[in-house]
Amino acid sequence: MISGPNSRLSRHAWMRIARFTGLILAASVAGSIILTNVFMEMFSEGINLQGLLVAITMPIVLGGPILLLLFHKQEQLHHANAQLQQMATIDWLTSCLNRGAFTAEVSRRLRFATWQGALFVIDVDHFKAINDKHGHDRGDDALRLIADAITRAAGERALIGRLGGEEFGVFLPNTTEDKSRSIAENIRDAVADVAFIVSGARCALSVSIGGASFAGNSDFRALYRLADDQLYLAKNAGRDRVALWSAA
Repeated sequence: MISGPNSRLSRHAWMRIARFTGLILAASVAGSIILTNVFMEMFSEGINLQGLLVAITMPIVLGGPILLLLFHKQEQLHHANAQLQQMATIDWLTSCLNRGAFTAEVSRRLRFATWQGALFVIDVDHFKAINDKHGHDRGDDALRLIADAITRAAGERALIGRLGGEEFGVFLPNTTEDKSRSIAENIRDAVADVAFIVSGARCALSVSIGGASFAGNSDFRALYRLADDQLYLAKNAGRDRVALWSAA
């Protein structure tokens, strides 16, 4: 689940801070030694031991803490920006893409698609009854479990988004129509197998899935309407089932 920004830097970030600080200090020390030697040669025979020690220690003592602080602040800003970017695209409850991020990414991929695939619209059956009977906090628990089940069943290549409320979207790139139908059934089965326990008793969960397959570049809005129409067919046919529109 996505929470607020975390200011703690990773081990990799600290290593990057140390590397950049060390490189600049090394360059500063080398430059200090060269300049000190040049000035010393103007008034004597060149740099001596005391001058060498001063040339080495002064950049480290004066510049080291300042460089460390600057790079630390830079890494903190980079880390915070990355977290804010993630929070702007990820649904806080389910850790799926939010509607805007899902729509934008699927639209982008569809414009350049030269392959087959499918878009699913998934709706949790009788979700209002879960909220009314068990409370919205347990409803949130159910959505998390359902999102996890969808993610596992859809596979690594799928994009998963929470479109709003109890509705999810699944985009399958590079997937044949038969495989898409099989994945949709796997998602339905995975949700049905979720162990959602309320007050010591198992509460059954199910989803209705509407889908639309495509071949080549497509328009997201048109594909979404087709999938949404199929979702209504699945729900009107009794729920807990899959209806898939074919591009063939």
